[in-house]
Amino acid sequence: MTGKQHLTGKVEALEGTKILCVGDVMLDRYVYGDVERISPEAPIPVLRVKDERSMLGGAGNVARNLAALGAHVAFASVVGADEVGEEIERMLGNVPHLQASLVVEPLRRSTVKTRFVAMGQQVLRADHETSAALTSAAQTEFIDRVRGLVPDVQVVVLSDYGKGVLTPEVCRAIIDVARAAGVPVVVDPKGRDYSLYRGASVVTPNRKELAEATGENASGDEAIVALARKLIGEAGIDAMIVTRSQEGMSVVMASGEVAHLPAEAREVFDVSGAGDTVISTLAASLAGGLSLVEAASLANTAAGIVVGKVGTAVVYLDELAAKLRENELSSIESKVATLQAAQDVAASWRARGLTVGFTNGCFDLLHPGHVALLAQSRALCDRLIVGLNSDASVSRLKGPTRPVQPDIARATVLASLASVDLVVIFEEDTPENLIRSLRPDVLIKGGDYTVETIVGADFVQSHGGKVAIIDLVPGFSTTKTVEKLSR
Repeated sequence: MTGKQHLTGKVEALEGTKILCVGDVMLDRYVYGDVERISPEAPIPVLRVKDERSMLGGAGNVARNLAALGAHVAFASVVGADEVGEEIERMLGNVPHLQASLVVEPLRRSTVKTRFVAMGQQVLRADHETSAALTSAAQTEFIDRVRGLVPDVQVVVLSDYGKGVLTPEVCRAIIDVARAAGVPVVVDPKGRDYSLYRGASVVTPNRKELAEATGENASGDEAIVALARKLIGEAGIDAMIVTRSQEGMSVVMASGEVAHLPAEAREVFDVSGAGDTVISTLAASLAGGLSLVEAASLANTAAGIVVGKVGTAVVYLDELAAKLRENELSSIESKVATLQAAQDVAASWRARGLTVGFTNGCFDLLHPGHVALLAQSRALCDRLIVGLNSDASVSRLKGPTRPVQPDIARATVLASLASVDLVVIFEEDTPENLIRSLRPDVLIKGGDYTVETIVGADFVQSHGGKVAIIDLVPGFSTTKTVEKLSR
């Protein structure tokens, strides 16, 4: 095998790993809109808001990434007794395979970062936060909780965003108990004093953080290695992985081994949260039994995926496997996506200013009527997503003898059409949930419908989208074709 193909079979080892993630949790809010004029009150742009979204950020995004990779996550952090803290707790409760242990500090303000985005570009970020260290009482309670979680996991992740949760005392206590239990500790650092992480297995600064921690210029392979070795020796760390943006990443071990991995991103759209993806993939890979260089290689691949997405996004296990197999996958196969992956793709299209269209159907035996419908649908938008009823869904709607073709075959045929940009299979009888998840700009339906009778039309219109009805080409019917074949 060449390149990274030898890692393809190891990706499945990430699923089911047990990881403890500890650090500063926060809420990331995104406000999307258009800027069409300057305010008469001051020389500033006026953002006409079209959409708002919230997601877990900071250590919460690390936990999301771990869960997306199939890991079972124990999560520990501190929030304030406020609405943001309550929202964070609710969102953590919706992450699969994640058990959260949150300490509530009454006088603490939960961190929320609000980004205002126009035409794919951030125009402003507003932060509400506190960076004060934990109170003595909260710190004691927090350490006690985390100590009880360490024996049940394979790797501990410390995600330090400098918001006061990972105090020197907390870091020391966690690393000591983990090392005593033989559990590796992976750290995403903050600040200049890496002695806080003494005894850690791996620390993952970016190039800027490495330069700040050493007070020296971190440019070029030789300088990166020299500075990493300096910190490894001074801080008593086993290894360091330095992320270097477009130059990839460098793995430097206390044993002397060095590996430089080139960057893999083909298109960079948003780098926020990329470090979270790196450390989560690294941790899950180490828990899955991969070597440090193999784990770093997978993390590098994951980073190349996530920077092509919008906001604090995650990388799913199937995306990572597909990326490693991309030389084997045809362009047709790559157009068939899970709902989670489709949400990320649709968000990135919209952020680029592209309109996203959606239509759906069983598409059992594809005929010229279907082809015409899809071509006309694509003409109404920049990118077209097709929702495809699963086999079970088709059977409920059409009867026990249908479908004629299994869903993966139907999806493959649809994906072969130039008019179709993405295919998502759904299990429900209607695409209501799919439409709400993908939030298309244009909802398209063929046949004798009115807007009021189209599933999802009211939702699409409620956020400024359009609904289009296309006349079907007469004389074509899958049901009639099947009846003819059965005679």
